[in-house]
This record gives sequence, structure tokens and C-alpha cells, in this order.
Amino acid sequence: MAVSTATQRSRYPVMAYNFRVTVGSSTASFAEVSGLKREFETVTYRHGLSFREGEDITKYYLAKYEPITLRRGVFRGAASLYDWVDAKEDTAITIALCDELGYAVIEWKIERAVVKKIDAPSFDAKAGEVAVDSIEVMAAGISIRELPEVAVDDGAA
Repeated sequence: MAVSTATQRSRYPVMAYNFRVTVGSSTASFAEVSGLKREFETVTYRHGLSFREGEDITKYYLAKYEPITLRRGVFRGAASLYDWVDAKEDTAITIALCDELGYAVIEWKIERAVVKKIDAPSFDAKAGEVAVDSIEVMAAGISIRELPEVAVDDGAA
């Protein structure tokens, strides 16, 4: 029995190589994004009936700054990205994981990101590698949301 494309899309995980990064209002090309996480502070405390009911765990929803690393190939015409590095101010970043057609499926929105460090590529005249910048930002206010599915005609009639 043949399975429709829409059914396949809903049953299989989205591949991690197809993503889009938006810094402020401009889209930037990155080869890798790592360290994207959302973490909460927790405290375990005991109350008078802990022996019977167990201990309580409380979550604190603090906007904790976490390091995120963005790596990209160096190319001409990327002045807006370097302007962001030089601005020294908080900027919003959106990272969207896209399906095989390029439509965003899940989106990580970072409310505040400030550049902590930028590493220039290693220069070696003997190597034939792509020059890669590495930008480390401190990010807070990370939210995750699933985007509505875009209707795609799979050719089945």
C-alpha cells in the first residue's frame, strides 16, 4: 500500500541540515549552529509531609544566558553580519528548521543575543579548505514553536 507524501512527512523526523538563521531583520547563511538549549533552574525542597508525599521540585523560569556558536563560510557581501558584531547590543535571532521543500517546521526564537567572541578562520596556504568564521553569542529568552504545516500537492489524485 502506497503512503502519501503528507503521511511520510508527518511520520519521519526532519533532517537537521536544512535550516535558516535570521539575525535582526536579515537572513544570514550559516553552516552550523550549536549549543542551542533552554534550561531552567530547579530547587528541591522538603516540607512537613515529605516522608509520605515525597519532595517537591520547583522550577524557576529565569532568562539565563547560554552560549550559542554560529559557524559560517566567509564570503563577500556579508557586511550586515559584521555590523551586528560591531554594534555591541542585544539582537533577536530566529533559527528555523526547514523540511525538504524549504518550509519552516520548527522555530527557535532568541529574544536577546549579544556577541561574545568572533574567531577568524585559520589561514594555511597548503590547505584547500573553506575559510570559516565562528561567532559565539550569549543568548537568553529562547522560545520554541512548531509552525503550521504548509499544504503541498503531492501529485496523488
